[in-house]
Amino acid sequence: MTHGTAGQATAGAGRPAGRPRSEKAEKAIIEATLDLIAEGMGVAELSIEAIASRAGVGKTTIYRRWSNKEDLVADSLATLKAPLPAVGGVSVRDDLITLLAAMQNEAGQERTRCLMNIAMSDADRYPRLMGRFVKVAVEPRRKAVRDVVQRGVDNGELRPDTDVEVALATLSGAMLWYTKWGNGELTDDLAERIVDQVLSGIAPL
Repeated sequence: MTHGTAGQATAGAGRPAGRPRSEKAEKAIIEATLDLIAEGMGVAELSIEAIASRAGVGKTTIYRRWSNKEDLVADSLATLKAPLPAVGGVSVRDDLITLLAAMQNEAGQERTRCLMNIAMSDADRYPRLMGRFVKVAVEPRRKAVRDVVQRGVDNGELRPDTDVEVALATLSGAMLWYTKWGNGELTDDLAERIVDQVLSGIAPL
């Protein structure tokens, strides 16, 4: 009997006391948050009470996982970002096309676009929210592109004097331009066109 009690204590040692993790409840909370924002509720109007009511959970269930509204919104928005695609590592060109095509695909999803527009409009009022969102969703994508460009510099596929940060900004900025302000010019070969245009300026002669 004593052994069983000790075993149970050991099994639960890795889980913080008072913070049970329920994947079902967590998913319901995130979906409720996204639904309310997608319906036009700004971050300022969004409340833990409204989220709890929509998700069918108590407010304490939300506060066990998120200490404040901004962290919850940031994590919810981050779920809209699909996992980064695996890159083959064979060529810089192929890997950059893969990553930019994923960005284009994400931006083309209506729900994602709507939610991001609303969230970005509250960026000045909620810098913590945007800071967390950049950390969990944007920066991993920047790093993926940055790593591919740096690999190209290191292995000679790109010029040794390539400014990696400018190349990163040029590639991602061009895709952002087309997906946000490009007036529907989102062709299937857009990622390839952007990458080839940039590489023609930074590839070795």
